[in-house]
Amino acid sequence: MTRTRAETLVHSASQLVTLSGGTRRGATLGDLGLIEDGAVAVDGDKIAAVGPSSQVRARYRASQEIDASGHVVLPGFVDPHTHLVWAGDRAAEFEMRLAGKTYLEILEAGGGILSTVRETRKASVESLAAAARPRLRRMLAHGTTTAEAKTGYGLETSAELRMLETIITLSGEGPVELSPTFLGAHAVPPEFDGRADEFVGLICREMLPAVREWWRARMQQPLPFVDVFCEQGAFSLEQSRRILETAKSLGFPLKIHADEFAGLGGATLAATLGATSADHLVHTRPEDIEALGRSTTVAVALPCTPFGLAEAAYTPAQALLEAGALLAIATDLNPGTAWCESMQFAIALACRHLRLTPAQAIAAATINAAAAISRADRVGSLEPGKQADLLLLDAPDYRHLGYRFGTNLVSAVMKGGRWVSGL
Repeated sequence: MTRTRAETLVHSASQLVTLSGGTRRGATLGDLGLIEDGAVAVDGDKIAAVGPSSQVRARYRASQEIDASGHVVLPGFVDPHTHLVWAGDRAAEFEMRLAGKTYLEILEAGGGILSTVRETRKASVESLAAAARPRLRRMLAHGTTTAEAKTGYGLETSAELRMLETIITLSGEGPVELSPTFLGAHAVPPEFDGRADEFVGLICREMLPAVREWWRARMQQPLPFVDVFCEQGAFSLEQSRRILETAKSLGFPLKIHADEFAGLGGATLAATLGATSADHLVHTRPEDIEALGRSTTVAVALPCTPFGLAEAAYTPAQALLEAGALLAIATDLNPGTAWCESMQFAIALACRHLRLTPAQAIAAATINAAAAISRADRVGSLEPGKQADLLLLDAPDYRHLGYRFGTNLVSAVMKGGRWVSGL
């Protein structure tokens, strides 16, 4: 029998986590598509075959063969909610929170997001990219191969476009592939203090059309996501609706920050408008959970954020699963509440505070996370024809993810068929 040639063959994995067959809803979240003694054949930047090692090795011969004995092989992590690009830091505010100040109190005093806005507005594309690259390197080393990245620290057209340009620049450099999101409605800027409706009007009248024109002049890709922070102290439900409906009319896909501190109905708004995801969802009301369960909107939990704020409330993941929702997890990497580049740590927190099993948390960090950025057809699972993004764990059992924390279990990372870390 003549064997088909491939470039790379990873074989003899103690466990091959394929996550084949698409996204996982509700009770199916923990179905990993596990293959014991598994193998992956890679040709170019795509997966050619997966299966038991005996079968794949009988069908394929490769220029490079990797013996993964004693290692788990799984898809690269997808981080579907990050604020990767910013200038400065907010270490002083961390100390303020430890002294008893709340997030909203710091925001009302001109800190929080607005503190980062002041620094980011002064920064060039070059300096923003230079600051973000070390964060991207740490994300990659911990297994993130695809991530969403938001603007939102400019809050004015020119600064927001610089952030968008930075995200595109970083994605082009690789190897981490970035999915851009425009978050001009992250906070009300100081020059519009007390005039939130006027700022909403500016977003709808000027910023969204400017982003659309800027993007189409430069990119041959679908428009980026548009997001809004629907929250007390940020944008009301009706203001959020106005922004998202305007964005939708211009052809943008939608996301929303909802229910981080109060349940305002943002999750139902997301489901009604067909948003790709609704994120945070800490104080989501039962009727909003039911709305998500009936929708295609992915519920994205961000367990690093309440951990970073030392708060007791986390996303009601079990209620979301009982409602049949699509659940994903993300780091919420940002300078104020969750400076965390590790999806492994997000998985560990999800197991403890969302009461997910390691299998559920892994699915939420891969195939469902890919759905939260509309890329589940390309990444998030190990299936023939999909992008060859995979990880080798320095562990023999997938349950070590979640069980262990504070260390890096990823020993090698492949992105698009190329080893980019380890080996």
